[in-house]
Amino acid sequence: MAEGNQSTVTEFILTGFPGLHSKYHGIASAVLLLVYSLTLIGNATFLFLFATDRSLHKPMYYIILNLSACDILFSTTTLPKIITKYWFQSGTISFTACFVQMYFVHYLGTVNSNILFLMALDRYLAICHPLRYPLVLKNSTIGILSIIAWVIAKTGPLMIVIRAYPLPYCASNIINHCYCDHIGITTLACTDRAPYGFPAFIFAMVVLLGPLAFIIFSYCCIIITVLKIANWQGRLKSLSTCSTQLIIISLYYLPRCFVYLASNVGIKFRADMRIVTIMLYSLSPPMINPLIYCLRAKDVRESLRRRFSKSIFPRKAQVSAIIN
Repeated sequence: MAEGNQSTVTEFILTGFPGLHSKYHGIASAVLLLVYSLTLIGNATFLFLFATDRSLHKPMYYIILNLSACDILFSTTTLPKIITKYWFQSGTISFTACFVQMYFVHYLGTVNSNILFLMALDRYLAICHPLRYPLVLKNSTIGILSIIAWVIAKTGPLMIVIRAYPLPYCASNIINHCYCDHIGITTLACTDRAPYGFPAFIFAMVVLLGPLAFIIFSYCCIIITVLKIANWQGRLKSLSTCSTQLIIISLYYLPRCFVYLASNVGIKFRADMRIVTIMLYSLSPPMINPLIYCLRAKDVRESLRRRFSKSIFPRKAQVSAIIN
C-alpha cells in the first residue's frame, strides 16, 4: 500500500493492563487516581513553597521547580485517560488525540532527561569546582538553561510524530499500552515500520544515553573529589549534598536501562509485565520525587516546617483568645 494518510482508522483503543479481570477495574482506577492525586499534591506543594519562600530561590531548587512542573504535566498527559478507561469503561481515543498524547509523552520525557542533566551539572560544579560555582551557575543562568532544556526538547518528538501521522493505519486499532507512544502506534501501520522505527530508536538512545553519559562522568568526578577530602565527616557532608539528586536520577534511569538492556540480550517480558514495568518507572518518580525533596533537602524541610508552624500556631492563638 502506498504511504499517505489512507487510514481507515478513526480512533484507537487502549488496552491498559492486558489480562486484568473486569472485577479489578474499579481497584485499578482507584489506585491510578491515588497515584495521580499524590503526584499533583506533592509537586504542587513544592511549587507553592518555592513561590512563597525566597530562601528556596537557589539554582538547585530552580532545577527541581522545572522537574516538578514536568512531572505534573507528564502525569496529566497519561493518567486521566487510563483512569477513565477503568472507571467509565472508556478506552477509546481519537486518531488525532492519540498522536497529540504521543507527542507530549515523548516531549516531556525528553525534557525530564534534560533537567536531570542540569541537576548533575549543578552538583558537579558545586562539589568539584566550589569556587566557580556561584559565579558560573547563577539563578539567571539556570533560568536560561531551563528554557533551553524545554525548547530543544520539542524537535525530536515533533519529527517522529510528523513522520508517523501520515502512515496508513488500516488494520488493528488496538494499542497494547496505557497511553499512546511511538512503538505502540507505528506497529499498527500497514507498512514497513523499519524506516520509521530506527530513527525513533536512535532519538530515544540519544535522549536517554546522552545525559546519562554526562551524569556518570559527573558523579565519577564527584566521587574522586570526595575521596580527596581528608576526614570522613567532610566526605559524608559532601556526599549528602548530592544524595537527593542521585536518588531522583537513579529512579529515572535505572529501570529504563534495565528494560532496554533486557530486551537487547533476549530477555522477554509478558505483555502485562512489560506494561506494568513501564507504568511503574514512568509514574512512580513523579509521585516519589516530592517526598524525596522534603525528606532529603534541608531547605525544603525547613520551609515546610515554617509553613506548618504558621498555619497551626495562629489557630492555637485564636482558640486561646476565645477561651480567655
